[in-house]
Amino acid sequence: MGLLFFPRGGAAQVTRYLAAALGDVGWSVSLVAGSLGGPGQATHAPTFFAGIDLHYLDYTAAVAAFETGASALAAPVPMHPSYEDREGAPDPVLAAVDPAFDDLLSSVWEAPFVAAGADRADLFHLHHLTSQHDTVARHWPHAPLLAHLHGTEIKFIEAVEERAAVAGVLDLTLAAMPDAVDHEAIDTGGLDGEQLELLRSTRWSQWRYGEFWLARLRRRALAADHLVTVSPSDRATAISVLGVAPERVTAITNGVDTERFRPRRFGPGARRDCFRRWLVEDPHGWDESGVPGSVGYREADLDRLLGRDDGTTVIMFVGRFTAAKRVPLLLHAFARARARCTASLLVWGGHPGEWEGEHPVTVARRIGLDGVFFAGWRGHDDLPQALAACDAVVMPSVNDSYPQTALEAMAVGRPVIATRSGGFPLMVNLDPVRPTGWLVAPDDVDALADVLVEAVDHPGELARRGSSARVHAQTNLSWAGRVPSFEHAYAAAREHHREG
Repeated sequence: MGLLFFPRGGAAQVTRYLAAALGDVGWSVSLVAGSLGGPGQATHAPTFFAGIDLHYLDYTAAVAAFETGASALAAPVPMHPSYEDREGAPDPVLAAVDPAFDDLLSSVWEAPFVAAGADRADLFHLHHLTSQHDTVARHWPHAPLLAHLHGTEIKFIEAVEERAAVAGVLDLTLAAMPDAVDHEAIDTGGLDGEQLELLRSTRWSQWRYGEFWLARLRRRALAADHLVTVSPSDRATAISVLGVAPERVTAITNGVDTERFRPRRFGPGARRDCFRRWLVEDPHGWDESGVPGSVGYREADLDRLLGRDDGTTVIMFVGRFTAAKRVPLLLHAFARARARCTASLLVWGGHPGEWEGEHPVTVARRIGLDGVFFAGWRGHDDLPQALAACDAVVMPSVNDSYPQTALEAMAVGRPVIATRSGGFPLMVNLDPVRPTGWLVAPDDVDALADVLVEAVDHPGELARRGSSARVHAQTNLSWAGRVPSFEHAYAAAREHHREG
């Protein structure tokens, strides 16, 4: 297996659990991945992937160089590019990367692949569409290759296409857009409302090489022997935007570790003890400084969170602070809901220093929102207990392909409040007789507020949907149950490789 990125998102969780599930049925899995930081840190690959045969590249020096003003891409081990455009990040959006770095970005992966046994590999399973594909194609063309798309690369391709369309209306290329915008040499008469907003909001200097990388990602997809997407909707999009034949793409939804993520009971005071540790004693919350612990709380704040009798309903958000996650929208919806019911909101996540749009802490302070608590990024070890300590999980994301957190919440026995977009309709409320949460229209603040109030005001229904969620997870969502589908995809990759 190959994973370009250091551990921080859902793809890393999928990689870890899938590798273990394959190993349980006799597959020999080695992993080549990125890493950041030292032992014990959640981003440190040997810590995160403990128990897996791992060979990795360390991005720590590249990030340190970036913090001194140097380019993280020019480091001996270059920082990986990103599919997201975040200002001030050491991992620039791929569309901003000069094609001159192309060879370096792929050549550094040869040594860890060799160490992982690539010469003996029967099959390569590469997550995302990255420079690892070029490394494998160059050195190990003998083995079939499966590309596992997690949705972010598809969204990046769509983002490039949208911006290229704006440039095309203006009779320009993406490469020419930065200078044209800087010199205000643009006649916007041919742009519609959405395109005008995209023109205004885009940092065009970060997209000048978008057309080059769009072609490169499509080439990688076409060269793969088979592709896996995490949802049927992503499969349809991948076929459309990548130009891959439908028979070469399989949708396999993510699973969840139903033993690790399971219901838990808290004795008197135990729930409060957990929140005390996460928020008061060892705070990881952070503001625009990007420093973990810059947002912390006092003992008295636990009464605001839980009530004096520990009976307040706690709604939990888990995820990064990307635009697609809609955290600011959630804060506005929660403010409206809290005026009508008694509840608290725990915001769990946000990788330190990474956010798109207005920072959620800044939003909460600006609107004077009480009852929201920022726990910061705490890795995966505390998450099962945190989910159990809360009463429901809310995910207002738009076009989230098949988010892992929703599965983990259901496995713990917590209902999911989410949107009718992306992968949520494929995992929540599949049985109308036994609903496992609530689904609302995307980007509808009032609808989300109404559902939050409904969930809080009806604790019996909250518990009933949580119980149904747990049964659904146990019955349908285990990683072991996903393995046969991956084995079929591997067989399809082998067959295509033989025919090729």
